[in-house]
Amino acid sequence: MKTRIMLNYATTVLESVSFDSKLFYKELQKALNHLVPYDVEQLGKWVSSFVQEKPELSDSLHLLNV
Repeated sequence: MKTRIMLNYATTVLESVSFDSKLFYKELQKALNHLVPYDVEQLGKWVSSFVQEKPELSDSLHLLNV
């Protein structure tokens, strides 16, 4: 249960900072360091989908090894 809350929190933060690619990158790094492996995988899927609509954030994909 706690992991789902952290994943939801991470996606909420990332959505709110998506106006700034550097801030998005920084927050993504923090999220990846604090989530359990399963949630990292789920976050990776979410980021991949989210970045398709915001190509200016695509530099962040290398953090996910995509």
